[in-house]
Amino acid sequence: MNMNNLASTVPSEIALGGIYVPPLLVAALIGLILTSLTVRLLNKLRWHRFFVVPPLVELALAVIYTVLVGTFFIPS
Repeated sequence: MNMNNLASTVPSEIALGGIYVPPLLVAALIGLILTSLTVRLLNKLRWHRFFVVPPLVELALAVIYTVLVGTFFIPS
C-alpha cells in the first residue's frame, strides 16, 4: 500500500460554522444523542428494570452508537 493512499484515507476535520472539529467528536456527540433517545425509550417502556447496572448499559450504548456513526456516517 502506498503511503500517499494511506494519507488520503485518514479523515480530516469537519467544518461546522467555520469551526473545525475532529470527526470522532462529531460521532461521539451524535452517539450520545442517540443513547439519550434510546434510554428515554427504554425508561418509557419500563425495560430498564431488566438490567442489573443501567449506567453500564448506557455507556455500552454510547460506545456502540459512536462506533456505528463513525464507521458508516462520518465521511473519511
